[in-house]
Amino acid sequence: MAKNIKYLPPNDRPYEKLELIGESNLTNSELLAIIIKTGTKKYNCLEIAQNILNSNENLSNISDLDYLSSLSLEELKKFDGIGKIKAIQIRAVIELSKRISETYVNKKKKIVTPNDVFKLLKKDFIGKKQEVLKTVILNKNNNVISVVTNAIGNTDNINIGIKEILSEPIKQMASSIILVHNHPSGKLSPSKADIEFTNKINEYSSIFNLTLLDHLIVTNDGYISLKEKRII
Repeated sequence: MAKNIKYLPPNDRPYEKLELIGESNLTNSELLAIIIKTGTKKYNCLEIAQNILNSNENLSNISDLDYLSSLSLEELKKFDGIGKIKAIQIRAVIELSKRISETYVNKKKKIVTPNDVFKLLKKDFIGKKQEVLKTVILNKNNNVISVVTNAIGNTDNINIGIKEILSEPIKQMASSIILVHNHPSGKLSPSKADIEFTNKINEYSSIFNLTLLDHLIVTNDGYISLKEKRII
């Protein structure tokens, strides 16, 4: 039977520890335990948090927080002590932290090279099992205005219309855009569909005085730039 968190010394209890020494001094497990709040007969909330963060044995190339952010509701609910409500709460906190992070990262972020784009967005794609398409929206100085998630597809395909991609940059009075999507398979070479899709966006964006600067394909380990490959 798990030792109830209230019987631990105050310095070992996440709630009391945060109050005593501040949230920046807590471990990832302790912060997650505060969100989880309650335990089970088998595990207390701290042990549940540790079980989740330590379960990424097959993804040793990513951090425990990157792994946590990649877990879906259904995957979270597979852990002992995590029901629907707790899984939703964890996903909500993850999404809120991403939005806060984007607010700071995107502010006045200037894009000069494809690697700047990769560094900006690589954490958003780590561990993703489906293809995700994002658009980086830029002003005339190549500063990031915003990053929009356009679509999430199946394991190897995204279906999305041109209007859905271009409407937000037009609304934000952007000068240029950069498309970024992942290949969950780990293969960095563009498919025929990727090339056709890129050429179509390039053609239509010019009608609205938008420049398609690049299209990046990313994996956990790297990226390719279709601009550098002279496909755009």
